[in-house]
Amino acid sequence: VTADELLALVEAGATAAGPATEPPTSPEKVAEAPAQEAAAAAESADAGDQVLTPAVRRLVKEMKIDVSKIKGTGKNGRILKSDVMAFLDKQSSGDDADLRAAAAPPPAATDARQEKRVPMTRLRARIAERLLEAQSNAAILTTFNEVNLKAAMDLRSRHKDAFEKTHDVRLGFMSFFVKAAVEALKKFPVVNASVDGNDIVYHNFFDIGVAVGSPRGLVVPILRNVDQMSFAQVEDTIRSFGQKAKEGSLSYEELTGGTFTVSNGGVFGSMLSTPILNPPQSAILGMHNIVDRPVVENGEIVIRPMMYLALSYDHRIVDGREAVQFLVTIKQCMEDPARMLLGV
Repeated sequence: VTADELLALVEAGATAAGPATEPPTSPEKVAEAPAQEAAAAAESADAGDQVLTPAVRRLVKEMKIDVSKIKGTGKNGRILKSDVMAFLDKQSSGDDADLRAAAAPPPAATDARQEKRVPMTRLRARIAERLLEAQSNAAILTTFNEVNLKAAMDLRSRHKDAFEKTHDVRLGFMSFFVKAAVEALKKFPVVNASVDGNDIVYHNFFDIGVAVGSPRGLVVPILRNVDQMSFAQVEDTIRSFGQKAKEGSLSYEELTGGTFTVSNGGVFGSMLSTPILNPPQSAILGMHNIVDRPVVENGEIVIRPMMYLALSYDHRIVDGREAVQFLVTIKQCMEDPARMLLGV
């Protein structure tokens, strides 16, 4: 149950089996009846014959919403708080035709300076809250490294067709990095831990959050028990999360928890970034775009597909030495993927 969620409605004279027969009326009840009827009538008039819960009434008043424009999904068409939030989300995403029409510049004043004010969606407001929480409550530091992806790319090229034919899912690089992160977390358990007051909570499981972009904002669904998943299961689950994010159908359970996060800004062309922690987690791995760059191997300059990696971590419990070695472990796993299969 979430805050302000409607649990039940109590109506005068109603029972579980339906409307009750009219009970005997005491003098006190007779005195109360006119006041109750007057209040109900006023509320009905304010809401266009809709009886609103206190949470909904407060919300529509604060946001100055005409409830006649909202379609209720509750019993007998009653407007729920979720209906109001969905209406606001629709407005802020620009899907509402009336909002677009109102925001469009008038033909006679196309050069006029204009502004448009829309409320934050629930998701955007929650993202803002979490980011501020991370910045305020953690000592965030970032360490960097680079990884040569030639071995991983060669392995993927050799087996991607057979992999897709066998598992009905494409073999990408996210499964490599997620599995490499698990190997590094096993070696450095404090990176998989979290702070709770003056305590450090160590987790003996590996629930990895994967940052996914959606039309409504960034979401981080959780892969549970990744150490027990195959590469195919990781890829299939990430694909499912991506589709659900586009549809806005990710469940609360799929978005909660997590002990570590992987964020791939490279898909958008990012060369380097300092990712922000996802509280209460203590670290996040940032992936970036793959670029062919000259590197030195065995005394010779060669061209290799290189990627910058960034690890942001909570310096309150993770020391610099552990953070650097953690990132080096991921680098080693990616440059020699057989290490992940052999557990070395």
